[in-house]
Amino acid sequence: MASKTLRIVRRVTWATITILAVVLAVLTWTLQSDKDRLSQQSFPLNGPFSMETHTGETFNSTSLAGTAYLAFFGFTHCPDICPTTLFELTDMMKELGPAADNLKVLLISVDPKRDSQELLSQYMTAFDPRFVALRGTRQQTDDVVKSFAAFAKKVPLDGGQYTMEHTAGVYVIDADGRFVRLLRMEEPREERMRLLKDVTS
Repeated sequence: MASKTLRIVRRVTWATITILAVVLAVLTWTLQSDKDRLSQQSFPLNGPFSMETHTGETFNSTSLAGTAYLAFFGFTHCPDICPTTLFELTDMMKELGPAADNLKVLLISVDPKRDSQELLSQYMTAFDPRFVALRGTRQQTDDVVKSFAAFAKKVPLDGGQYTMEHTAGVYVIDADGRFVRLLRMEEPREERMRLLKDVTS
């Protein structure tokens, strides 16, 4: 009886392992397919866009033609991910040296209601002076988020306050306007630097 029970347990275990392996393979294929699909597109996906910079100037995405750039979606009231990412990118720009001049870095606000031009201007003083923060109307913001196949959602908090959930990775776009991949700060520093050196060479 014990032997029969053991055989059943083994079969169930192997069946579970097989199912998990199949699920993992499907997820891996899906993620790679999404990356391949995006890499075949010119960014932004829905054509040029225009927004206001943190210095009050008009920014048109057509000015990015022929230039590699990073696009990060965030907001000034972000408690951790946004400042951490921008500080890390600032440090990486320093390490790039002169090659950093071949790379533009954009912070695209997903919270236009609170992120005024004045507030963004103050916020950006903490980071590399070459970084450009962009803001627009709610509709402009939603359109740009969609153009990058990104994600942004308002989440209510107690006391009538709110925060924003958003794509945490940094979009890496090469000089031909092609999506390379999402850069994540939890990746090893060496890999992140290698990627930036590749797109700025």
